[in-house]
Amino acid sequence: MASLTADPPATSVRTTNKTADNQTLSSDVVVLPAAGGTSTHKLVNGGAEKLMFKVKSSNNNEYRVKPVFGFVDAGGSTDLVVTRLAGAPKEDKLVVHFAPAPADATDAQAAFGSAQPSGSVTIPLTAT
Repeated sequence: MASLTADPPATSVRTTNKTADNQTLSSDVVVLPAAGGTSTHKLVNGGAEKLMFKVKSSNNNEYRVKPVFGFVDAGGSTDLVVTRLAGAPKEDKLVVHFAPAPADATDAQAAFGSAQPSGSVTIPLTAT
């Protein structure tokens, strides 16, 4: 199981999605100021296998995410930092795609190119 949890300063509301393979993924609705701001989130892998992830954004003009690609060890976690640049308020989203990580993979971006995602979670973004 993988989940995304938000830490302040973002305002968040818990939502839950089920993937095609019945994995439960939880996410937060992230609210950031339209004038710009940063929010830190934790990607948690509660499963028994190492996962790799890729983050896609519906708005690359106003949002930056670090890291875009990465690994999360079984039972581990990693931070995602979402930065909003100043811009007109609007609704956007991030989609985090997951896949089992190959045992010998050291570069998540290269490994994800040949992987079939096993699940994804959509994270609504709201600028106020």
